[in-house]
This record gives sequence, structure tokens and C-alpha cells, in this order.
Amino acid sequence: MARGKRSNGEGSVYQRKDGMWIGAAYVLTTTGHRKRVTVSATSEEEAWKKLRKKIADSDAGIPVSADNWTIEGYLKYWLDNVVSTKRPRTVEGYGAVVRRHLVPGLGAKKLQRLSAQDVRTFLTRLRHDCRCCADKIDAKRPKDARRCCAVGECCGQVLSDRTVQQIHAVLRNALQHAMREEVIPRNVAKLVQVKSPRYDVHRGLDADQARKLLKEAESDRLKALYVLALYLGMRRGELLGLRWTDIDWDGWDEPCGPHADEFCEECADRYFPSLQVRQTLQRVGTKLVFVPPKTDRSERSTPLPPLVAEALIEHWDRQDDEAEAADAWEDSGLVFTTPQGGPIDPTYLRASWYPLRKRAGLDGVRFHDLRHSCVTLLLRLGVPPHIVRDIVGHSAIDVTMTIYASVSLQDKREALKKLTAELG
Repeated sequence: MARGKRSNGEGSVYQRKDGMWIGAAYVLTTTGHRKRVTVSATSEEEAWKKLRKKIADSDAGIPVSADNWTIEGYLKYWLDNVVSTKRPRTVEGYGAVVRRHLVPGLGAKKLQRLSAQDVRTFLTRLRHDCRCCADKIDAKRPKDARRCCAVGECCGQVLSDRTVQQIHAVLRNALQHAMREEVIPRNVAKLVQVKSPRYDVHRGLDADQARKLLKEAESDRLKALYVLALYLGMRRGELLGLRWTDIDWDGWDEPCGPHADEFCEECADRYFPSLQVRQTLQRVGTKLVFVPPKTDRSERSTPLPPLVAEALIEHWDRQDDEAEAADAWEDSGLVFTTPQGGPIDPTYLRASWYPLRKRAGLDGVRFHDLRHSCVTLLLRLGVPPHIVRDIVGHSAIDVTMTIYASVSLQDKREALKKLTAELG
């Protein structure tokens, strides 16, 4: 049957020589202007259906992209113009996720056509496919060293839930920026839920283990570093980026109160020196760089108990001796340095940490677990969570309570004893 005259804005559908049906209409774009867009289908009915969907979205205020981006093209634009302004480690981490996972998995797809189903399928594939097979890692090894997919014996090396969550987060952040710039109408990655990783929250030291560690650290040149890590819960980068100018010794060795003629150790707690966390040391690629602390709350001021202050003074004296003995001393101004005065590579800190933890019988304990130990011990001593949060510089109290505040069986026993006593 012959069609009647089409109304203005209805668009048109025609058949190409190859048999495909093409629909065309002018719709709203992300720049606020209207442009001609086309859809294709194997039948006239399907072409009209797709075209009416485009027109209906336009009438509802949902624009189409003014640029014909691929996922790979937009991610490159996003890395170069948005992520490049962030912290160096963030730039490095986002770039690695884009190169290793997002571009190989989704790069060729049109940004405007990316759907929640595409994202879900991609993440499922990452979670279940052996990465050794998918990336042909085994095939790149010498023939006599191949032991997996290349010889028909899949090792089942899949990504962890944490890694999949990170990949999803990078894609979600990129698409959110594309939506803010009105390149796409919505963020389809937000429609896909990923499995949250389970954090192991039982890796901290108890009080006896912490005392043993400090005893074993007495002869270590970095003893003060371990004291700060356990007492103040400082991060590795914060410790290695700490400068002497970040410590305020005001009043520490001055006469006080009734003992006006000499410094009184009994009153030392009135004159706690303080420590400012102002920067952190990170390795980015082949360089060591100083960057601002992890979050706004990470930049903090913390009082130093006398024991911690004494450990720092002892370390200061040792550093002066090393400076005099060194052939060429690098005056970096840092509290914790190499024997030549330069910054300590965060990776190389393990040369001190691994032997120390072995002597203390703590094999398998990570350096970061000292921070966890500080939080856990403070909470068990009844210190309010908001104070613990400010001491260690957590971004939110939820982090303090959810990830770090592990509950031991002894804690549960004591709680149930109280309930039993109350109920008789």
C-alpha cells in the first residue's frame, strides 16, 4: 500500500541496492543542534522501528552523540585530557587498565552503541577466562618453557574480584565524564553491578606481637620508622616522604611548670611535639616523586607521644653520624633516607622489613599491616572511632570501622559474657 504524506520530522526509510533498509531523520545531538542520523535493518518494518526509537529519544530530550567516537578513541582522549591532571600513580594505574583490558575488550565498539549488556558480558569474560590463554602469554614463552595454554593445559589464571572491580570503576569513571560532556546520554556501566571483593581484616598484630616487633627493631637503623608505623598508623609513602621540617619540636626540651630550672620528664606529656603529614613518596615508572597525601583527610597533624619523639631524636643522632661518615651526603631533608642521605625507594623498604619480620616470627605479615594493627589496637583500647580516623588519616569513618576494625573471638566472648551477666 502506498504511504500517505509523512509529517515533518518523521524521517524516511529506503532500500539500498544491497537489500538493506536504511532509516534517516534529523535528531537532537549532544551539542544542542540537530543532525541527520541513519539506522539500518534487514526489513522495512525493523528500520522504521529503530528510526522511531531515535526520534522518540530526541523528543524526550535524550541526545545522540555529536562525535562518532570508538571506545578506544574516547578513552585515549579521556586519559590525555582528564586523567592526566590527577596524581601520578592514578594516571599510571588508569592507563594500565585501559591498555591491558578495556581497549582489547571493548576498544573497537562505538561509544554511542555501548550497552549495559556489552559491559556485563565483558566483565563476565574477564572473571571467567584464563588470562594466560586470553592474552596468549604462554605462547610468547620459549618452547621449552611453555606449560599452559600453548601445550593444552590451561592454568586457570583468572582475575581477582578486586581487579575486576577496578576495571569496572575505570570504565564507569570514563563514561561518567563522557556523559558530563554530553557525548553520551547515560552511563551504562552504572547499570552493571560487580561482585565486591572480600577484604581480609585479620592481618594485624596483637599487642604481644607488636611488642616483640619493636624489641627486634631496636638495633635496626630504621627503628623509628617502625615505631611511627605502629603508633601513628602512617602509610609507607607518608613515612618515606616525611621531612624534619614537618616535625614541630616546640617546648619539647624547655623548662616547664614547677621545675623552672630544668626540663622535667614527668611533665613531658604536656609538651607533645607534633608531626605534619604533608607529602608522600611514590615510585611512578622509573622515577621517585613527591605528591600530596592520598586524600584531604590524609593531610593531618598528629601529636607525638614521648616514646615516639625519643625514637625520632635517636634516629636524628644516627643520621648525623651517617652524614659525617658518608663520602658524599645528599641533604634531602628527609627523616628516613638511604645511608647516603637520598630518598628510600618504597619497593626497597622490604630489604629492611623482611629480615625484621622474620626475626620477630611474623612471616607473611605485610608492612601495611602495621597500619591495620594501629587502628585495631586503638579501637580495642576504647578510643572513639572518629579520633582513630583522624590519627591515621582515613577518608571516612566507614573505612575505619568496616575494613580495619576486625573483631576477634575474644572480643565476641567478652561481649557475650556481659550479655549473660545482664540476663542472669
